[in-house]
Formats: sequence, structure tokens, C-alpha cells
Amino acid sequence: MADAQRVAFITGAARGQGRAHAARLAADGADVIAVDICADIDTIPYPMGSREDLEQTCRLVQEQGRRASLQVADVRELAQLQRAFSAGTAALGVDCADIVIANAGGCAYPSDVDEGLAFRDAVDIMLVGVWNTVKATTQALVETGRPGSVVLTSSTAAVKGFTGGWGGLDGYTAAKAGILGLMRLFANLLGPNDIRVNAILPTGVDSGMTRNQAFVDWIGKMAENPVGNLRNVLPGVDVLQPADVANAVAWLVSDQARYLTGVCLPVDAGFCNA
Repeated sequence: MADAQRVAFITGAARGQGRAHAARLAADGADVIAVDICADIDTIPYPMGSREDLEQTCRLVQEQGRRASLQVADVRELAQLQRAFSAGTAALGVDCADIVIANAGGCAYPSDVDEGLAFRDAVDIMLVGVWNTVKATTQALVETGRPGSVVLTSSTAAVKGFTGGWGGLDGYTAAKAGILGLMRLFANLLGPNDIRVNAILPTGVDSGMTRNQAFVDWIGKMAENPVGNLRNVLPGVDVLQPADVANAVAWLVSDQARYLTGVCLPVDAGFCNA
């Protein structure tokens, strides 16, 4: 990004991929509005990011010499995201965000909660939440008449269909597949305003979503009854680091990718092709 005045609005920014996006984009010259729910969710059987985590993300941005605005919001609630966007842009003294990363997510691995509720939570967080994020942020960008870039975090599960068999897992796959439909829709709607919309499809990433006992239990059962060829092709890559995904996102929002829109970009060490 050549323009040092660019602003990135990032959901799920407290840790993992969201934090990595914030740090990398700050290194590239962007100020950041860092958004997270900063609370646990009953159907997700591992701790979510905390306010302290989100504060650390903001410190990492500031260490790069950029400004950060911390905003607590639940992506399931459009009004909360609208307030976070308004407060964040006001705090930074800008009228819009040039970069939007709809990254917030989680996985409701099998547990003793109601699986119907787990399914609905997954869809609300990772599909409704993505729609809410785009709706809360892009109108201001349209009105300013400036170009922009939106990246939606999907998953290899969207195209390989390996995550499922229980309500929360089914909801995860349904939401991640739905994101691809929203990406194509918004790419067409916002393209005439020079706003690019793309999606990334990461393979497994070393983050809070994979660093917990519920994931270990689930992946162990998957190994006993694998669905298709579930492996990364490149040698020595069990999981990606969040920074690996952030590097791809940084390129996708940069001028080097200025003619890419409506693209599903696997960041997957060959997983989708296997």
C-alpha cells in the first residue's frame, strides 16, 4: 500500500488471523480499527479473544507507528458494527475505511449444547456477521468516491465439505460456503465504485480455534473416518501461521492486486487441490 493514510476495519482482531492482519497492514502503513466481541460464546467450547487481547493488537499496530482504535462489538448485531465503525472513524479523524477485513469467526465443535443453537450461532457469526460488516462499512466508502478493498474470510471447508456431522460444524461449513456467494454478489455491486471484494480460503491455521482440546478431540475423530483427501500438499505444513495468511491478505488489498475482484484465493499449502 503506497498511501500511508489508508485505514483498515478488521473484525475478530483480538488474536489469530485478525491480529496478524492488523499488524501486517499497520507495517504497510495503514491505521486500524480493531473490532472484537471480547466475550465468550456459549456454543463455542473454547475461550474467545478478550479485551486484553484486543488491547495487545492495538499496541502492535502502534509499535508500527500507526494509529489504532479499539472497538468492542458483536458482528451478529448490525447496529453494534455501525456504532463501532462510526466511533472508530471518528477517533481516527477519517470519513471511511479503505480496507475492510470481515474475519470474525469461531467453530462450535461437538459439545453438550443444543446443536440447533450451535448451527444458528455459526451462521449468525460467520455469514450474517460478514453481511453486517460489509453493510456497516462500505456505504461510506461509496460516498467518498475512493477506491477500496474488502476481504472476506472463508475456509477450505467451503469447497471441500469436510467439516460437518454436528450442528455447529454444519453451520461452519454452510457459513463459509455462503461467504463465497456474498463475495461474488458484493464484487458485482461495489465494483462500479472501484471497490474490490475477494475471499480467502485458509487451510488450518495455528490460532485459538485450533489450539484447544475440543479441536484435538474432533480432529482425532476425523482421522479415524477421513472425508476425502484431507492433507496439505506442501511438505512440512501441518498448519499455517496467522502471518502466512496476513501476507496474502496484504497483497490482495494492495495496488499490486488492483485488478482482482470476485476471486476465491486459497491460502492452503495445496489443500484444496489434494
